[in-house]
Amino acid sequence: MRNVKHKRQVKEEETITKQSKAKQIKAEENDKETTNPQFLFLHHFTETLVHLWWKLENMPREIITLQVGQCGNQIGMEFWKQLCLEHGISKDGILEDFATQGGDRKDVFFYQADDQHYIPRALLMDLEPRVINGIQNGEYRNLYNHENVFIADHGGGAGNNWASGYHQGKQYEEDLMDMIDREADGSDSLEGFVLCHSIAGGTGSGMGSYLLETLNDRYSKKLVQTYSVFPNQNETSDVVVQPYNSLLTLKRLTLNADCVVVLDNTSLNRIAVERLHISTPTFAQTNSLVSTVMSASTTTLRYPGYMNNDLVGLLASLIPTPRCHFLMTGYTPLTVERQANVIRKTTVLDVMRRLLQTKNIMVSSCARTKEASQAKYISILNIIQGEVDPTQVHESLQRIRERKLVNFIEWGPASIQVALSRKSPYVQTAHRVSGLMLASHTGIRHLFSKCLSQYDKLRKRQAFLDNYRNHPMFADNDLSEFDESRDIIESLVDEYKACESPDYIKWGMEDPDHLLTGEGNATGTVEQK
Repeated sequence: MRNVKHKRQVKEEETITKQSKAKQIKAEENDKETTNPQFLFLHHFTETLVHLWWKLENMPREIITLQVGQCGNQIGMEFWKQLCLEHGISKDGILEDFATQGGDRKDVFFYQADDQHYIPRALLMDLEPRVINGIQNGEYRNLYNHENVFIADHGGGAGNNWASGYHQGKQYEEDLMDMIDREADGSDSLEGFVLCHSIAGGTGSGMGSYLLETLNDRYSKKLVQTYSVFPNQNETSDVVVQPYNSLLTLKRLTLNADCVVVLDNTSLNRIAVERLHISTPTFAQTNSLVSTVMSASTTTLRYPGYMNNDLVGLLASLIPTPRCHFLMTGYTPLTVERQANVIRKTTVLDVMRRLLQTKNIMVSSCARTKEASQAKYISILNIIQGEVDPTQVHESLQRIRERKLVNFIEWGPASIQVALSRKSPYVQTAHRVSGLMLASHTGIRHLFSKCLSQYDKLRKRQAFLDNYRNHPMFADNDLSEFDESRDIIESLVDEYKACESPDYIKWGMEDPDHLLTGEGNATGTVEQK
């Protein structure tokens, strides 16, 4: 018995000795490998690649904002006020003492001057001085770079005439592009431009159109997104040539922009009256709604998560076909004052369900009519902010699918995409969860059809055309620009209508005249410029 135990003990000791020798040999081999120059090179090379990948992933893709005309500068000013609040930046561009949490990308929309205060990557442009002078004399006067401000020498404006605004844009091209080039050269990784403007006046529509064409030509590999304010269709406008201006601008938005976020004044006023119970909404109140949409739509760029961290990713998921790049928005819960009385509990399901309700959509063409009810969603992206559990999102999507609350096109993926984003820790809001919907919807064609209808009424009577004949583009009674613009917008309406059909993929292949530019087919995606 003792011999057996002794043999077993000896065997165990031999095994342990062999294992220790094997470990020693392996350690010696590892030491040889780590001192091998080839191994060291590969090791350091891999570390460098990982570091570069991390830097690229975390490098902000800068966006330059162009504020053009009275409307563009007003909504732009509200946008920057909101961004300063959300990032803890003072009215003078200085980071507040309490803004220490980090985790945000300020450099997407701001840059730091030599004295470390933050300056918006913004260019303020107008042909008359009133609005910009108001900004320069206001409480945020020290926020902007004064070299990035352009006011025409004469200060007479464009007289609500698209042709005048366009011609002056061409006239001042060197000054305007010098500002843009300087700002672009100061960016490390410029992703694109955002244009804020109105389509109905003179400067925002005319000079805005010229800038769109120029940016598309000079910065062809950069994205161009616009926040375009459409006029109130329910009120008589002071601008009698509004239908002409709108049509000519729509042509440039169709051909020269990668994405257009439609801000419909008709719907904004309705929401202010019906949802916020404001009997007579002011420009400041409707502009506050616009700034809410603009800041919420950029939140995934400024507070990055796992998805939609840059403009390309955001737009590629929303625009499966390049010409149908007009987006409508919805936002809930809406409040004019941040500390409003809270009378409901917000949940992910409640927010996502309300975003699909017509009364919360900021485009009037989606009103409850028989024709509008046949319209379909091409794509939907919900940006949900607040205290959200991903399982709640999954359950909410399941409930929406079961209740058939969304009518999608048949030729694409019938799914609502959801991006979760953190709220700013520096802004106290009355609600736990809030949401923004960005959607491509075929019903938006009714807004364009209304623009065509109003244009046709004026053109039939040959009304106010002399205002345009006085400018080079329409000299010698050449009105072909109007005719071409009308054809392009009519083709756009036809394409949105065709999107409702199951065989849209084949649309335009047999009849190339349906295509807006006469090239390619009717399908595609946002080009990664």
